[in-house]
Amino acid sequence: MYQLKINDRYNIETESNMNGVLVNGVKRNADIKPVAEGSYHIIENNRSYNVEVVSFDAGQKVAEIKVNNNIYHITAKDRFDLLLEQLGLSGLSSTKVSEVKAPMPGLVLKIFANKGDAIKKGDNLFVLEAMKMENIIKAPADMGIVQQITIKPGDKVEKGQILMLF
Repeated sequence: MYQLKINDRYNIETESNMNGVLVNGVKRNADIKPVAEGSYHIIENNRSYNVEVVSFDAGQKVAEIKVNNNIYHITAKDRFDLLLEQLGLSGLSSTKVSEVKAPMPGLVLKIFANKGDAIKKGDNLFVLEAMKMENIIKAPADMGIVQQITIKPGDKVEKGQILMLF
């Protein structure tokens, strides 16, 4: 079972069983044919739909799909997400990070963040050269505001050394 939220407005509950697919408790019969990678043609109740998967993140359970040139943002919760919510444990999976440590020994080449910057998940923090490879270190989560940067370009760092505080 999945609970889907479409464009942060519409809630739909889907379930798949031996009898087919149920949407909000109603059995749906659709003819679905793949057209290309990530594109489908669907016919249901004599209506035709062209569907394209624009983006999909299985880990976050989010997708953007285009249906007949209209884009829809979809978030999904499976039965485990719903159970964690019922138990009041849904917020525990979010990552809380107050510092960034060196993932490996290396040489700091460039720093992208500055003191006072607001850092979001995926933002570039710095470039670390290790074993003749340049590694861009990104924020693993929404970090907040940079409080302190303990490195500068040209510094050699050891694995586990604290490089930034938030």
